[in-house]
Amino acid sequence: MTEVTPFYDKKVQCLACKHSYSTTKIRSRFVKVKGHDSDFCPVYGCDELNPLLYNVSVCPQCGFSYTDEFTKYIVPVLKTDLEKKISRHWQPQDYGDIRSIDEAINTYKLAAYCALIKKEKKITIAGLYLRTAWLYRKTDEDEQERRFINLATHEYIESYLNDDFKGTAMSETKLLYLIAELLRRQDKYEDAVKYLSKVIEKQHLSTEPKIVEMAKEQWYEMRESFKEQKRNHLA
Repeated sequence: MTEVTPFYDKKVQCLACKHSYSTTKIRSRFVKVKGHDSDFCPVYGCDELNPLLYNVSVCPQCGFSYTDEFTKYIVPVLKTDLEKKISRHWQPQDYGDIRSIDEAINTYKLAAYCALIKKEKKITIAGLYLRTAWLYRKTDEDEQERRFINLATHEYIESYLNDDFKGTAMSETKLLYLIAELLRRQDKYEDAVKYLSKVIEKQHLSTEPKIVEMAKEQWYEMRESFKEQKRNHLA
């Protein structure tokens, strides 16, 4: 009987140049989630079996990199842009095998660049930046993690203001909470409180009571922290 391994090869076709290639994925039955950080970063039982490392497909021929969140169609003028800005400078390399964290970070940066050129939704670009931050968290590179959290926050706020998250898997409740949490992680407490307040104001419209509860807890903690700071300031 053949032993089933955690990894398998998935055949994909590049959205840009139509080249067919294989990329590694992890079978879901081998993935063990122990919990989540407050910004929804999954904590896996095994660092090697982390699906985040394999989220991005990178075409070895032209360099176009994407995730399942990308729209499949590329407008001809943007295809020309991708060719000019990526394919012409691409040194053929293969990200199709087992990936290290550093290699996975490179794939997310490539995908974010492709998403910007292809004019993907803000919510998609934000997700790429956030996952890059999560991987930097694994390597304890605090400055880089903060940099990508900042980039993600900007895109998530744009997505919220322009309603570009509508019709995706991201709900308004989750988006507002996530923006607040990312702002809090950058020590922008006043802005964070504003977004948490929006979650609480709209709680009657939400179907995600757990996220509403998380927002209330964070709001309460930050309010107490403000009071403490004021007391210390006056003392």
